[in-house]
Amino acid sequence: MLDGRWRATVERGLEPVGQGLHRAGVTADGLTIIGLVFAIATALVIADGHLLLGMFGVILTGLPDILDGSVARQSGRAGPRGAFFDSVCDRVADAALFIGVAWYLSETDSPRDAVLAMTVLALSMLITYERARAESLGFQARGGLMERAERLVLLGVGLAFDILVPVLWVMLVLTAFTAVQRFVKVWRQATPTRPRRTRHHRGSGTEEPRAGSLAQWWAAHRPQTERIGGSGPTSRRR
Repeated sequence: MLDGRWRATVERGLEPVGQGLHRAGVTADGLTIIGLVFAIATALVIADGHLLLGMFGVILTGLPDILDGSVARQSGRAGPRGAFFDSVCDRVADAALFIGVAWYLSETDSPRDAVLAMTVLALSMLITYERARAESLGFQARGGLMERAERLVLLGVGLAFDILVPVLWVMLVLTAFTAVQRFVKVWRQATPTRPRRTRHHRGSGTEEPRAGSLAQWWAAHRPQTERIGGSGPTSRRR
């Protein structure tokens, strides 16, 4: 949702930063790697119980992901190779962050909450797979209530206020809803439209008349002599 509504605006606002990074020799792939390193370091910080530092780490993880597109455009090297590399690194970064959260929760008074973090991670991978598979088949599966930007924002809120478990429950519900949203969206696109079928009389090619048009059908099919009121032997006389 945030990706669709705000990402383009934020990227335009940060375009001068992207231009400066390009002039400094920073590449888009380099920024992607930096974001991945931040994610792994942040996961270790969270696992060690430093949640506030983890919140700043989440911000640093997301920032290169916004800037790498601008740098790629400035360099003129934006293409499928970079997009593929960026997507793979994003998935690894997401996995690292939630594994760090699960590790931290496993050492608290309620270690079973670690399963909650891993469930959110599994559903996040599912909605990403739905989009990738749909696009490989020629369909569109973007959008939903819980995309990567929303996950990072909510995770940062949970870390900042030490409310990870309630936030994870919210993420679980919204991520599951997004998975269903995308499934239904692609299912409808993939379902072929069926032509409207008409009913026919048995053994003839004549379309069966509807009840409301019986009079019109009789007017079209009654004997010619009756229609013209002729004087032949088969015509009706008053």
